[in-house]
Amino acid sequence: MKTQAAILWGQGEEWSVEDIELDAPKAGEVLLELVGSGLCHSDEHMVTGDMVMDPDTAAELGVAQFPLIGGHEGAGVVMEVGPGVTGLEVGDHVVLGFIPACGNCPSCASGMSNLCDLGAFLLAGRQVTDLTARHHSHDGTDLGIMCCIGTFGKHTVCSAASCIKIDKDIPLDKAALVGCGVTTGWGSATYAAEVQSGETVVIVGCGGVGMNAVQGAAMAGAAHVVAVDPIEFKREQAQVFGATHTAASLEEATEMVGELTRGAMANKAIITVGEGDGTLIAPTMAIIGKGGRVVHTSVAPIMDTDVSMSLFDLTLMQKQLVGSIFGSANPRYDIPRLLRMYQEGTLKLDELLTKTYDLEDINVGYQAMRDGENIRGMVKYK
Repeated sequence: MKTQAAILWGQGEEWSVEDIELDAPKAGEVLLELVGSGLCHSDEHMVTGDMVMDPDTAAELGVAQFPLIGGHEGAGVVMEVGPGVTGLEVGDHVVLGFIPACGNCPSCASGMSNLCDLGAFLLAGRQVTDLTARHHSHDGTDLGIMCCIGTFGKHTVCSAASCIKIDKDIPLDKAALVGCGVTTGWGSATYAAEVQSGETVVIVGCGGVGMNAVQGAAMAGAAHVVAVDPIEFKREQAQVFGATHTAASLEEATEMVGELTRGAMANKAIITVGEGDGTLIAPTMAIIGKGGRVVHTSVAPIMDTDVSMSLFDLTLMQKQLVGSIFGSANPRYDIPRLLRMYQEGTLKLDELLTKTYDLEDINVGYQAMRDGENIRGMVKYK
């Protein structure tokens, strides 16, 4: 079938909205009509090259990262199911989890489906079912898809392992947000950081993920939630999601936390900046006290290995530095759970969407993200 999608033809280029040809789903796959897609910073990492593999490494692995249909935060309606698909049928509403969950690998079986073995193919740009393409340009060129789903298209074909069925009375545009940013931020606070009632928590970076880390920490009962961001608009919005205090820099936050805790410092800190940087680790580790934990959720450049921190402080103060993908949450459990919380009025989703864009204006939306004008922008298809 013919549809439209936003294609990134190479590193450093703009998204190009074009007509594409979409194959029918094969075994284990579904065809979806999407309602829209969140404009997440992870797709920007493909533009800047932060998540682009070395060409020789990519060739060895058989990976073709470009051209690529972006998008990994979407929701839609099942139009067709391929052979062997169970649990989904035409007309079902689904959220796409950006990490497929097979349910059978050791990680899934041990309750860590955010680390599913199928995640090895997230940057491969092909179907996880057989590593071939279903998406093609007008001249027949195979197109990759971001995180095995490619939600910057009005329709997509993907593995059923990426689809989480939801109730039909949930607005699909809001449900799409739970496919990445909401769950990643909320889980970073509630699961990875294990925020407890009465704790002091610092969130470094208040975009789509960070704002939900603020929300998660507040919902977990933190006494102080300190939101750190240089942009005044984001600091103001953080208070809507539960921040008790805000700061424009880590230096300002460190002084503030010292006063709030009488020198004991924070219990937890979560790094959710748009681009991870090793130089952020030391000052963030310094803002936590004895036995504290820093959660690093940000995506850093794929080849960046330089980190600055005090190992002396790490040992003698028994501090922790941990990483987290998808907020250490489980897609099939936590996506429906968070949407129930939204329906019950305890989770804020409506407030996250700053502005929506037509697919043709996707580059406008990403410029707004770079300029700090949106908490979460979204391209909507209907």
